[in-house]
Amino acid sequence: MRFSKFGDYLKADSGILGLMQDIDAAMTGPDPMLLLGGGNPARIPAVQEVFRVSMQQLLNDGDRFENIGGSYDGAKGDSVVGHALASLFKERFGWDIGPENVAITNGSQSSFYTLFHLFAGEYSDHPFRKILLPLTPEYIGYSDIGMGDNLFRSYQPAIELQGNHEFKYHVNFENLVVDDDIGAIAVSRPTNPTGNVLSDSEIAKLRALARSHGVPLILDSAYGAPFPNIVFPEITTDWDENTILCLSLSKLGLPGLRTGFVVANEEVIRAISGANAIMALAPGSAGPALTRNMIEDGRILDISNDLIRPYYKAKVQNAMTWVNHAMHDLPCRIHSPEGAIFLWLWFEGLPITSELLYQRLKARGVLVVSGEHFFPGLSAPWAHRQECIRVSYAQEPSIVKKGIEVIAEEVRRAFHDGK
Repeated sequence: MRFSKFGDYLKADSGILGLMQDIDAAMTGPDPMLLLGGGNPARIPAVQEVFRVSMQQLLNDGDRFENIGGSYDGAKGDSVVGHALASLFKERFGWDIGPENVAITNGSQSSFYTLFHLFAGEYSDHPFRKILLPLTPEYIGYSDIGMGDNLFRSYQPAIELQGNHEFKYHVNFENLVVDDDIGAIAVSRPTNPTGNVLSDSEIAKLRALARSHGVPLILDSAYGAPFPNIVFPEITTDWDENTILCLSLSKLGLPGLRTGFVVANEEVIRAISGANAIMALAPGSAGPALTRNMIEDGRILDISNDLIRPYYKAKVQNAMTWVNHAMHDLPCRIHSPEGAIFLWLWFEGLPITSELLYQRLKARGVLVVSGEHFFPGLSAPWAHRQECIRVSYAQEPSIVKKGIEVIAEEVRRAFHDGK
């Protein structure tokens, strides 16, 4: 069967496809696997109970269940939830926002497919503009959104060594070039895969850069504020008409419901609604319906701040202790874990590629993600991208601890053998 170039790209291998196939194989395959590679959130008992109660209330509430499954929402998504989210953000954070500034999507990946194609590609007045990623590594799911076109210009970060076992990336503003070839600036906060949280100062500088060049700042907050707020340092939560904020229910604990939110000016929201209508008629109804009551009364923020955030803060401390114990004799540094649900491990001078390390670990029943997939748009060679892996600490403690021990064994073998 012959495919178009677009079709050829879809059926080819990609980093994000490999990741999702690994998750499926680990959950359904005959051989037990330690799944430290995927982005599945932890199942936090207290949070799961909130969802169960909400589902029961929904089932008992007249014909709401029938309406969810039996009727389309509008192209912007559930209007009641859109109104409630805008009211919540206006009341809690003082944002100048209304329901016209909110659209619902079928998850963050869908949001970013639309947004990146809104601002990258061929323009009527310019041959091709790109999305500026001010620092890499960045989210693996961005890389292939261009479907063969390179939509990104990205930059290496400044690296700050912290003590003997940690490090931190910073935006290297001296090297950033924002010119007429840029259609938007985009960052994740916290960053997937590293757990890096850009400071308020860094975000303010990026906002000013975007505004001065007449392009939007796209802020990926799938793990961040206002929810699920897996952010450990104190940060400011701001929004303005030149900021496009992307949120998700996935890391709240509902990845299977595929629900995202975009908060932006009316022009962007209209374009998101158009994309929803063209690609899916309307976004799904289940996620918004399940969380409507907790958005209306603000509990979604309380759940994030009082249950989810402290849960992961405790888990990451345990995971760091296990890494430092298992790898005390190895040249291993952990990116300072300031948020999200991953450890980003840097094995400086690793004599094999991160992809080969991934394959060796997979053969031993441990799934991680090799670091090389997290550098979209970075064309210059850089050994660092082959020296890192992403490890999830969201699974059960025994799984995480055992996986870390196997990682240490394989890294130690690589350094000992020199290959």
